[in-house]
Amino acid sequence: MTGLWVLVAVLVAASAVGLLLRARNGRVRDARKSPARELPGPVTAVLDPASAVTLVQISTTFCAPCRHAKAVLAPLAERTDGLHHVELDVTNSPEVAQSLSVLRTPTTIALTPDGRELLRVGGVPKGPELLAALQPHLTTRTS
Repeated sequence: MTGLWVLVAVLVAASAVGLLLRARNGRVRDARKSPARELPGPVTAVLDPASAVTLVQISTTFCAPCRHAKAVLAPLAERTDGLHHVELDVTNSPEVAQSLSVLRTPTTIALTPDGRELLRVGGVPKGPELLAALQPHLTTRTS
């Protein structure tokens, strides 16, 4: 009988963890109010100075959700003025992910042309929610 209770407890705990992870997946989080840090070279190289916001998608080659994130972000950037999307594969350069405090892939970081972080999304982003969070930064851009 004890084995049955252990099994039930494990199933309940696993379900709770699964629901928590599902709730956090794709959630837009504002950038922390910490001092600006220097971006790694590969990230600085992909920033688009002509766009108000560059979405830097941190991916790895073995990440299936990364393909889904790209399928959301690339069309969103194509149809939105001032928004640029780039995918950065960190499979062979984990120090880039570490310097950005990225703990999972995909992680999408919205950056200004000068490298200031606006927000980040862990997991596959929800297009409308991300666009709504970026809207103030896209409409205030002056050339």
